[in-house]
Amino acid sequence: MASSVVLTTVFSTVPSLRPSSHHHPTPSLSYPLKRHRFTPPLQHSFNLSTKYNWSRKKLSNLSSTVRASTAGASVNPAPAPAWQGAAIKPLLASIATGVILWLAPVPSGVSKNAWQLLAIFLATIVGIITQPLPLGAVALLGLGISVLTKTLTFAAAFSGFGDPIPWLICFAFFFAKGFIKTGLGNRIAYQFVSLFGSSSLGLGYSLVFSEALLAPAIPSVSARAGGIFLPLVKSLCTACGSNPGDGTERRLGAWLSLTCFQTSVISSAMFLTGMAANPLCANLTQSSINQTIGWLDWAKAAIVPGLVSLVLVPLILYIIYPPTLKSSPDAPKLARQKLQSMGPMSSNEKIMTATLLLTVGLWVFGGVLNIDAVTAAILGLAVLLVSGVVTWKECLGEGVAWDTLTWFAALIAMAAYLNKYGLIAWFSQTVVKFVGGLGLSWQLSFGILVLLYFYSHYFFASGAAHIGAMFTAFLSVATALGTPPFFGAMVLSFLSNLMGGLTHYGIGSAPVFYGANYVPLAQWWGYGLLISIVNILIWLGLGGVWWKAIGLW
Repeated sequence: MASSVVLTTVFSTVPSLRPSSHHHPTPSLSYPLKRHRFTPPLQHSFNLSTKYNWSRKKLSNLSSTVRASTAGASVNPAPAPAWQGAAIKPLLASIATGVILWLAPVPSGVSKNAWQLLAIFLATIVGIITQPLPLGAVALLGLGISVLTKTLTFAAAFSGFGDPIPWLICFAFFFAKGFIKTGLGNRIAYQFVSLFGSSSLGLGYSLVFSEALLAPAIPSVSARAGGIFLPLVKSLCTACGSNPGDGTERRLGAWLSLTCFQTSVISSAMFLTGMAANPLCANLTQSSINQTIGWLDWAKAAIVPGLVSLVLVPLILYIIYPPTLKSSPDAPKLARQKLQSMGPMSSNEKIMTATLLLTVGLWVFGGVLNIDAVTAAILGLAVLLVSGVVTWKECLGEGVAWDTLTWFAALIAMAAYLNKYGLIAWFSQTVVKFVGGLGLSWQLSFGILVLLYFYSHYFFASGAAHIGAMFTAFLSVATALGTPPFFGAMVLSFLSNLMGGLTHYGIGSAPVFYGANYVPLAQWWGYGLLISIVNILIWLGLGGVWWKAIGLW
């Protein structure tokens, strides 16, 4: 092969050795012979040998060059392409989790399908935490294994895609796209900066209390987070030079997105209409203990611990997870200059504003008009698409939106079927027997029940699913152990919101703010656990004193 390369190179390089492109026919004898000039033998021999020696030298040089390049290639081979597949160690950790649980003995009272689904669910959760692949891919593998092993049917495995919450979150990202693309996001962000932007902490508090004011009017935390505050957060961070993926996340975006998320679960807990699943708590309370939780009852009990949490949680995060941009005295002045340079609102900004007002209006008055949150979001998105403010191609390019839709829908489906297969009921009964057999005072027994109820939310991708599966059982046990029934119902109702801050899938606002990609997953879970302890101390400590003062127990 090497000789072939050499010869090809030589013949293509040396003119005297290159094959002629013309065909010279052999002379026929019938043609008359032509007289040729006589060349002396010595001179002819000299010319031939000179040409021969020159060609041989050229051939030798070219051969050496080719051999050298071949030798060099063998010494310094081209780098192999980088591995594009799964990270092996995290993948093995996920598989090992599932296999160990799958092969473990099935507890009495648990069906085989329920136990196998639990193994797949926990393996998927480990995969989502360690991320051997992107989150959507991990979740899709989990669904695929559940179908392959006949643990779930295809329709059951993909039933989460029929749930409105993942779609509402997906649409929220499209709204954010239009918010930023039109410049409306920047305009509002500069308005906020001009008023509160001299410090990052002031900016954060302005968003926190704005969201709390909207909470009683907009009963969908997903809608509040995704349709209103995610676009604001992204615009503010961009205006302050903090963007995901370029090393500037900690400048402002990481702290602000985590703060807005953690306080969204607090504002949801403060009002009966703060989260879509809160009325379910009231309904289950009515059916269990025959007592009604009114809007004012809820708000009065939650107002003190809620306000304290809204003040302390941003401050605690500011201390332990601080933004690098803490103060900027010139920011308000610069923001006003930016606003002046932007000039009047463009037509697209006006369409975006009108669409946002329409959608928020439908979220506020949807109960009266019989229009749910996701229907209102679809209507708003339709206006943006028809007007060209956002194009479908841009929607398809929002990879985070589709990835979030995939993994969130997958977890919702798995969690729902864990409940349908009876695993959650078995878990509740086991807890009830265990706590009831300890012989403790009702205060200590209720404390244990509260912690088990709260931290079992790691197994749920929906507050409504958790409430529907465990609220009645835990309230019944707490009442049987001596806990004042109405007090127990109120505390479980508040915690049904606060527990959403544990993970990036536990409540509707979690995938929205996590999807902004400012905070790594491990830190998201770590700070979620830490803030959960802070909230429990505030709500059960200070809250307990307040509830005693108002006669709740």
